[in-house]
Amino acid sequence: MKLDPGQARFPQAAGSTAVWNGLHGSSNALALHCSARAHTGITLVVTRSSHQAHMLARDLELLAVDPLQLWLFPDHETLPYDPFSPHPDIVADRLKTLASLAAADHGILLSPVSSLVQRLPPADYILQRSFELATGQTLSIDAFRRRLQHAGYESTEQVYQSGQYAIRGSVIDVYPSGSPDPYRLDLFDEEIETIRVFDPESQRSTGLIERIALLPAREFPCDDAALEAFRRAFRLRFDVDMRHVNLYQDLRDGVLPQGLEQYLPLFHPQTSFLLDYLRERPLLVVQQGVYEAADELARRTGERWEQRRYDVERPVLDPNELFFEPQELRARLGACVTVRLPEPGTASDDAIEFASEPPPDLHIHERGREPAAALLTFLEKFRGRVLFAADTTGRREVLRSTLAAFGVQPEPFDSFAEFRRAPARLGLAVLPIEEGFVLPDDGEPGLALITEAQLFGGRSRPKAARGAQRGDSERDPESIIRNLTDLAAGAPVVHEDHGVGRYIGLQTLEIDGRPAEFLMLEYADSDKLYVPVSSLHLVSRYTGSDPAAAPLHRLGSRQWEKAKRKAAQQVRDVAAELLDLYARRLAREGFAFPVDRKLYAEFTSGFPYEETPDQQTAIDAVLSDLESVMPMDRVVCGDVGFGKTEVALRAAFIAVQAGRQVALLVPTTLLAQQHFSTFSDRLADWPIRVELLSRFRTGRETTAVLERLATGGVDIVIGTHRLIQKDIRFKQLGLVIIDEEQRFGVQQKERLKQLRAEVDLLTLTATPIPRTLNMAMAGIRDLSIIATPPARRMAVKTLITEWDRALLREALLRELQRGGQVFFLHNEVRSIERMAREVQELAPQARLAVAHGQMPERQLEKVMLDFYQQRYNVLVCSTIIESGIDVPTANTIIINRADRFGLAQLHQLRGRVGRSHPRAYAYLVVPERRSRTADARKRLEAIASLEELGAGFTLATHDLEIRGAGELLGVEQSGQINQVGFSLYSDMLARAVEAMQNGQEPDLVAPVHRGIDIELHVPALIPETYLADVQARLTLYKRIASARDAAGLRELQVEMIDRFGLLPEATRNLFAIAELRLRAERIGVSRLDFGPQGGRVEFLEQARADPKALIGLIQESGRAYRMDGPQVLRILELRENAAERFEETAALLDRLNSE
Repeated sequence: MKLDPGQARFPQAAGSTAVWNGLHGSSNALALHCSARAHTGITLVVTRSSHQAHMLARDLELLAVDPLQLWLFPDHETLPYDPFSPHPDIVADRLKTLASLAAADHGILLSPVSSLVQRLPPADYILQRSFELATGQTLSIDAFRRRLQHAGYESTEQVYQSGQYAIRGSVIDVYPSGSPDPYRLDLFDEEIETIRVFDPESQRSTGLIERIALLPAREFPCDDAALEAFRRAFRLRFDVDMRHVNLYQDLRDGVLPQGLEQYLPLFHPQTSFLLDYLRERPLLVVQQGVYEAADELARRTGERWEQRRYDVERPVLDPNELFFEPQELRARLGACVTVRLPEPGTASDDAIEFASEPPPDLHIHERGREPAAALLTFLEKFRGRVLFAADTTGRREVLRSTLAAFGVQPEPFDSFAEFRRAPARLGLAVLPIEEGFVLPDDGEPGLALITEAQLFGGRSRPKAARGAQRGDSERDPESIIRNLTDLAAGAPVVHEDHGVGRYIGLQTLEIDGRPAEFLMLEYADSDKLYVPVSSLHLVSRYTGSDPAAAPLHRLGSRQWEKAKRKAAQQVRDVAAELLDLYARRLAREGFAFPVDRKLYAEFTSGFPYEETPDQQTAIDAVLSDLESVMPMDRVVCGDVGFGKTEVALRAAFIAVQAGRQVALLVPTTLLAQQHFSTFSDRLADWPIRVELLSRFRTGRETTAVLERLATGGVDIVIGTHRLIQKDIRFKQLGLVIIDEEQRFGVQQKERLKQLRAEVDLLTLTATPIPRTLNMAMAGIRDLSIIATPPARRMAVKTLITEWDRALLREALLRELQRGGQVFFLHNEVRSIERMAREVQELAPQARLAVAHGQMPERQLEKVMLDFYQQRYNVLVCSTIIESGIDVPTANTIIINRADRFGLAQLHQLRGRVGRSHPRAYAYLVVPERRSRTADARKRLEAIASLEELGAGFTLATHDLEIRGAGELLGVEQSGQINQVGFSLYSDMLARAVEAMQNGQEPDLVAPVHRGIDIELHVPALIPETYLADVQARLTLYKRIASARDAAGLRELQVEMIDRFGLLPEATRNLFAIAELRLRAERIGVSRLDFGPQGGRVEFLEQARADPKALIGLIQESGRAYRMDGPQVLRILELRENAAERFEETAALLDRLNSE
């Protein structure tokens, strides 16, 4: 008799083995969960791959009827002998699991065989190096620093990922291994006063906690004695010249090199097996193919060892020192009570047979008279209960309406467990399980779990959840160009009074016996200029051409003045043209979209993630544009995967609620298909009709969509270039959204310009073309930047390499081994099949497909869908994948002949990977160096240097440097931009426009009023002892100098105290002077100097000081104040005490303020 999977039980007899047969689809998770719940100990489930382990873990969580502890012991996701370390988050997850196992007595432990064969640190290693901290506890900072270093924690300026710590005075930030959040410890003397959770993105505290546990950050010890023992063992083990071994030399210099995990036995003479961490022998469940996978791993490890065994610069250990051999694995697992899970349908005499069947094909066909005949017949014949499983909430609503059209009305449920307990026959839940199954109704009511894949063929996997994001930081586009954080020594900068020089560094000098910090710049003939930090607003990054060729000016010469004058002449003409454009734009009255806040709030609650600060700022800006009468023309620039689509969705929702139609224009058919799925998914709960116009639609379907567009039967239409052809008629178009603007040609842009005159326009791009950037900077188009990455997102590791079969084989194997997918980009259709054969030779086990734009539409759609569903794991393709294709499991891209692509294109292509949590890799394959052009070399260097997340906008500014800023309005001006730099050019342009608007002739050569100089003869700086990181000090100086009001300064003080500890006196002075500067600006003061011997206040010609108050002041205290000419007020009082000087200055400025 066949068993129900819900009644499965493990065998009890010692040494026995059972075979469970007939578990189809995800019913194996159901059987495992029920058996493990009834079992009294730990159940170890071994899978053949990392991918299988993750899928089974998800199924076990989703199909759990009762709570049960589940641990996943992940694979390192690196290949044997890789020269780099696993990602810290993976190491943290492994250590957290190992630490939990010591006290575990009931639950399921999942491990891929690749993790199981690895030798591990001894079981007592983690316990010996773990410790707890609690408020009130005594803590010596030096001892704590040593303890963290011994546990493998990395000292950084700013903590942002697992295994890091930062000590700033009495404030300690630490990100414990395996912890979901980092913590901030505040010490009072040597006692822990508070422990606060903080957000690694904004670095701001979010809550208090009483106690934390710290695990070691690495699988090997890092104290001096352990590293010395390792070096000794290394010398004994390898007979090579240590002077040539970088790894050894790094360790000797106190640096922990990448890839030390490959030498674990040299740290631990005794290594452990995973089972050694458990108190009792577990019950073992082995998936089909586990031992074959172990044999294959051993074979591949042997191959890699053969390739590297004679490497004298990075010698390697023998495979059996790092891994358990397959025979030893079998022997160690042989003593466990074992359940084997063969592939369903495998014949076996002694197997326990389960009553489960594979999911039937219930495909709902798009064409035909009875599209759901198979489903309706199944529901009629099957007497048991049926649960329909959707992948997301939006897909659930699509599924509900589809089923309702055929008279099927399932009840909604929140989980599988809730459905099992309820009496309903038909249910519908969000349950993104791997595969459905049927438990037949033999005597008892059966159960069928039907997934979307069975009904529609395709599926849309939910994206990895983003952690909560907090913080209110804003990213001003101008400040990115002006920002000084990414300044390296030698980088060109522009000083607005002295021209282009090179940044040398920050220097502290003694002025009148007190320390002051200066920015040191070097000009032509090695002349030096020291810029006080209070004048940082005069300095901006030079952007215009190749930094190496930046034109250095001579200090004291007329060279800079000439360059400015030349640029100014040109700016005048451009400004006049700009004003004309402005005037036409302002004269047009657009449609002010009414916003129903209640409906809008309901819609936004369907967004499954928390908005990042930049994303929220962009959404607010778009909302305000839509509500305004002036037509919107906004560019939203955000890196791939940073949430631009959600901004577009919200704009579209508001437009449709106001009774207007929305057109979403995209460059490729595949991207149109993806946006169609996303929009349909998010708008499933709303009475909004979304349609698609693309090559994937038949002629009849296209005609029907066009007819409904003209009559108002379609609210949102998504399409490619077809959307801007002249035969398209809208009933009432209100909003046009353009995705990947850089992909459209001149003709399409001209058509879009006509549209822009009539409707609101929203443009989405990851890398704006220089012209768009120019226009946005000049204020012709509004610009929003989304530069904050979603939580736990990692930057893509970018490697530039010539064609190297061994390296490419490694790249493919690394990704396939962790269950991921690979894009292999070869942009030449005529030789793509030959390249596909070559890739297949590199990775014979790969499931390979080819995709390019010249394939028939249906075939291309099928290949892409199959790749999305992981039926293929390597896609050899052309640049058809460039635009927005979202495959979260694809985390390696290999770009052949990368030197032929533009910078924006390389960034877009690299953005196809790294869209979920695992570390992603981009390999840029290039010809030998002499065959590459100078521009290609610069592009490759730029993309490799900008690995950090959110680099798209910065790349666009690099593009300005490589290509020149181009024409803004058809006027050749790149020469002038090169001379004065893009920032100053934009600034001059803004001033010219402002002057012309006020009916004045712009005077662009005369020095501009450049802020207020306030000197109170006190030290005002951020001491190096308080904050050692030069770049962080530079950024904070810039932020203090640029603060717009007292509230902004207070917020900045709170942040600094939170991050670095109480402010030293010199820094408090810096903030006090910044606040006085804001007050002085309001009344038109140009300079204020007040020292122990008195001082003077200088006013501008158009000062706004209250004349009555000034006269009253002199009459009341003639001995203290006196006018010295029409624009100077002398302060005659002697004030030795600095605090009194501050008070008196504040009182004076307040009194003169007429507002």
